[in-house]
Amino acid sequence: MVPAMGALAYLASQSPTFVPAPRGDCFRASAAAAPAAVAVLGATPAFADEIGDAAKKLSDAAYPFLKDIDWQSTLALTKPGSASAGDWVKAIDKAIVMGAAMDSQLLKKAVDAHHKAIGSAGSSGVTSKADFEAINAALGRAIASVPESTVMDVYNSFSGVVSSEVPSYLMSTVKEADAKAAYAALMDFKDVVKSHPITASTPASSVSASAASNIGAAAGKLSSAAYPFLKDVDWTSDLALKPLPGASPQQVLKAIDKALVMGSAMDGAALKEAAEAHHKAIGSIDAKLVTSQSDFEAINAGLGKAIASVPTSKVMDVYNAFGGIVGPVVPNYLFSSVSPADAQQAYAALLQFKDVVKAAQR
Repeated sequence: MVPAMGALAYLASQSPTFVPAPRGDCFRASAAAAPAAVAVLGATPAFADEIGDAAKKLSDAAYPFLKDIDWQSTLALTKPGSASAGDWVKAIDKAIVMGAAMDSQLLKKAVDAHHKAIGSAGSSGVTSKADFEAINAALGRAIASVPESTVMDVYNSFSGVVSSEVPSYLMSTVKEADAKAAYAALMDFKDVVKSHPITASTPASSVSASAASNIGAAAGKLSSAAYPFLKDVDWTSDLALKPLPGASPQQVLKAIDKALVMGSAMDGAALKEAAEAHHKAIGSIDAKLVTSQSDFEAINAGLGKAIASVPTSKVMDVYNAFGGIVGPVVPNYLFSSVSPADAQQAYAALLQFKDVVKAAQR
């Protein structure tokens, strides 16, 4: 669904009058094209009615284009260029910074809109126009709460890792007239969002001081035990770009939906802390893309607090959803690629960490 937004930037590189906008593919758009669309949307505060009205116009114009896209394709798992894993990490880092800067309540509403839209998507993977409109309005408001410079950082970083051949190929897979209409509408929507900035609020944490302290201490133990395992992993590999064996795009989408629901329920302050910890950790990665142990610990602490703020049932929904589409061949292969002793030690420590987080869970 976010890709649908990013997909509207298909034409960005088709004319010198357009801002170059790499759109990845039907899902990587959220990594490649969506940033282009996001950047194009600018950043500014909003009068909800004006952004909402603009979202309706955008959705009416772009819905035919949305229906042109093959949402059953696994093209999203094809790397759109020759950029290295390290280059992609740097680009993703800019997106993390942007997400962390967004107003947490507006971000939650955007996630909730995606969840609802997934529920209305049929076998084709296309959501209803009303739910598409709700996504556009929610994303517009969330983006309006971010400084324009932060948005442009995302745009520029993804522009550098997506091949210039991608837009022309993607254009060949849809109706050109639909793409042009969608792009023109996106430009109008961008202007409305940019002219109505929203000041992001500072979220207050619902995680108690004692729970945060316990989770922090447990994160230190986990990180010490798991760091050797972290260093075993080949973070430069493209293995993550391989489809899950036997899992259809619809099955994967349903699992992602459970993750969206869990993310929406998370404490905004804890989620922001976890995102900022990832940003800092990316800053300390070495040539093998391994972060420092202290930054690894900060990530674990932030994630622990975020997970502790979510009901156990929602966490288990995510676990069960992904457990249902990941066959045993996957963990078996991954286990064979690292030191068994390091993996077992990390797993044992993770179970202990889980108990601490669960004890703090609401």
